[in-house]
Amino acid sequence: MNHTLSIGSFELESGPVLPAVHVGYVTHGTLAPDGRNAVLVTHGYTSGPSMLSPGHLTAEGSWAPLLGPGRPLDTERFFIVCSNMLGSAFGTTGPASVDPATGRSWGGDFPAITLGDIVGVQHRLLAQLGVRHLKAVVGPSYGGWQALQWALDHPDMVDAIGVLMSGLTHPPGLSAASVRARFTESPQWHGGRYYEHGGMYQDLLQMRLQTLRSYGLERLYEDRMPDPQERQAALERPAREWAARFDPHSMVVLAGAAERFDVRARMAQIRARLLFVVCTTDAIFPPDPQVRLLLQRTRSVHRYLELDSPYGHMASGIEWRRLEPELRWLLANPAKPVNR
Repeated sequence: MNHTLSIGSFELESGPVLPAVHVGYVTHGTLAPDGRNAVLVTHGYTSGPSMLSPGHLTAEGSWAPLLGPGRPLDTERFFIVCSNMLGSAFGTTGPASVDPATGRSWGGDFPAITLGDIVGVQHRLLAQLGVRHLKAVVGPSYGGWQALQWALDHPDMVDAIGVLMSGLTHPPGLSAASVRARFTESPQWHGGRYYEHGGMYQDLLQMRLQTLRSYGLERLYEDRMPDPQERQAALERPAREWAARFDPHSMVVLAGAAERFDVRARMAQIRARLLFVVCTTDAIFPPDPQVRLLLQRTRSVHRYLELDSPYGHMASGIEWRRLEPELRWLLANPAKPVNR
């Protein structure tokens, strides 16, 4: 079940204060009386807490098979929290939210944020939920960056982090300016005030279809659906759902946070148990020998895996069966027989 919690005003690392921040989140399982059995699942760039809900193994629903009694994200042992990122568009304060000073959506005036701000909001949320310690922070893609930021910002609170199909810094070319430029060419942009003009559904739809193809979803459907029309319909369904809900300004804001993220010089500070997984065919975060060398600088027990899979960036969801033993290792969660 989706929830929203007000955490009050929040001062950003750059100085501005967001006057009233709301956080969208879901929880599964029960928090222990001492508040120390929580696992924070962090989502990707354009997804949200629905990554834990049954779905279609894209961003939405991608980790649902990993959740439940006896699963790696064991709801009998852990209190699982997945919150929408600050600046995103699935329940947490972001550009589409109303700026109390103007009575209108923030839009392009939403202040710049960092990964530290995103983690700071999550930390405030967890505190209000009664969480005192995290067994792990784990997530794919942008979620992997959040896990790394958690290990650096709150080293005494986090036992382990899982970084899947992600990296130690942003991929080349990702910036607020580059993402904004993709939208400003559209007649639907209206100087960034598209809220009053019906939004940018068609642009988002085409962008999402392109993204899902590049991430490997079309390859998955080719393996499962011989009929081209059936494949196209299956590809369009999640793309249409996403385009109807997401906000282009959120993509700009989160890209801006990403372009300021780089923990390569800080790896020696990480003490948390660390799982780092990349996919051999991931065009966004391909295997990088430098990453492996930098992992050796951590002060933690760590495991590095190059997953040989044709599904590229989406392997973190599609290949969930192959990731089960790695996540069990991370969470020290012995396997249990499960009927599936």
